[in-house]
Amino acid sequence: MENGMVHLYWGDGKGKTTAAMGLALRALGHGQRVVILQFLKGSPSGEVPLLEKLGAVVIRSRPGQKFVFQMSEAEKAAARQEQTENLCAAMAAPADLLLLDEACAAWQLDMVDRALLQKAVLEKPPRQELVLTGRTPADWMLARADYSTEMCCRRHPYDKGTSAREGVEF
Repeated sequence: MENGMVHLYWGDGKGKTTAAMGLALRALGHGQRVVILQFLKGSPSGEVPLLEKLGAVVIRSRPGQKFVFQMSEAEKAAARQEQTENLCAAMAAPADLLLLDEACAAWQLDMVDRALLQKAVLEKPPRQELVLTGRTPADWMLARADYSTEMCCRRHPYDKGTSAREGVEF
């Protein structure tokens, strides 16, 4: 690749992480090095073991982590430190494609060192493809994105009380 670009999958609709993981799978299929950082996600998800088996480096939160709104200030500080360390590790790993899943939420909720996240995006290696996902991107993310795809929810089974389903939502 001559010139890596920034991809942004955002909005309130389903499919942001799914689209990003599909791009990671495509890159792996072409022999590219893929690093995936999942901010604020620690629960098991079906795609992770397969992507790792195919050679992706996947960095996630520790299992059992609470949602941010459930955390005490001390827990938030510890989680913020963990997310920042995870971002440092992801940035240090050689990657043709770096996927920062839920980067928008990490920024919005102040759960990562914001200067470091901006550096990861705005100063990415020239040939690296970089993918960001999340509901509400910061203005600077929207401005930097070469690809900006908004996922818009029109209907979702959650609205009728259907829980997340294995193999579909996780």
